[in-house]
Amino acid sequence: MTSEPGSAGTVAPRVVLGGIGDEAAPGLERQLSALRRLGWTQLELRSIDGVPLADLPDDAFARAAEAIARAGVTVPCVDARIGNYSRSVATPLETDLAELDVLGERCAALGCRFVRIMSYPNAGLPEPEWEREVLRRVRRLAVRAERAGVVLLHENCAGWAARDPRRMLRLLEAAESPALRLLFDIGNGVAYGYRALDLLPALGPHVAHVHVKDALGDTERQRYTLPGDGDCDVADCLRRLYDGGYTGVLSIEPHLNIRPHDGWRDPSGDYVDSFVAYGRRLEELLATDVLPQLTAVGEE
Repeated sequence: MTSEPGSAGTVAPRVVLGGIGDEAAPGLERQLSALRRLGWTQLELRSIDGVPLADLPDDAFARAAEAIARAGVTVPCVDARIGNYSRSVATPLETDLAELDVLGERCAALGCRFVRIMSYPNAGLPEPEWEREVLRRVRRLAVRAERAGVVLLHENCAGWAARDPRRMLRLLEAAESPALRLLFDIGNGVAYGYRALDLLPALGPHVAHVHVKDALGDTERQRYTLPGDGDCDVADCLRRLYDGGYTGVLSIEPHLNIRPHDGWRDPSGDYVDSFVAYGRRLEELLATDVLPQLTAVGEE
């Protein structure tokens, strides 16, 4: 889907669609196949054949980069484990700096600018010490990212600033760097106990990348749904983002029958078919419930 000129001297927002590849299939060939079926060209990379991008051997990464380029596909963002649920604030910072060094080189090879991070789950530290350590780490990471020519995107997920917009803004303030911005996941609020739409007034201007996810449930149990069928106000969030001038990628993260980051998959499902159906639903939602109802459109 691309933006089209509107009527009466207006223009629709720039809409760019993509998805996290390993939510369609473990292997890169089928990840690319899912995008081809959708007619999309934006592939967010997290893992290939179950191996996180930073851990791929050099020859395997080179083959993957060649296949992505041959397919005419762009990688807008890579998803790191930096500061995520698998690494607490007690994990040595050198582990994350080393991953960032590898991803910086691989982003250069892919023509990719963004690296997703989180903000370190606690490991028993008192609240003030947890905050100080997270801010110290993010400052160090931002300096390293700036040198590598990439931008870190903090996701509203695991860690110190997981659910509080004031803390996310504090991260940005502490880093004082163009190499740190925000990734907004519409569907994380159900699992983390907040309403995503409530975060956007404060965070919207700082959002550089969006994950589209929807869910029902609460912090104890979640059931993921097609976009628009859950409780995450997907259409409202998208309208708010586009009304605020958002021009980045909408990257689907269905979680319907495969969740590679936590090792779960439904053995009876066809992941590619579900991924494509999810993408089609997002296109429909945009066409019927989002784009026609925008209040802020630009001049031609």
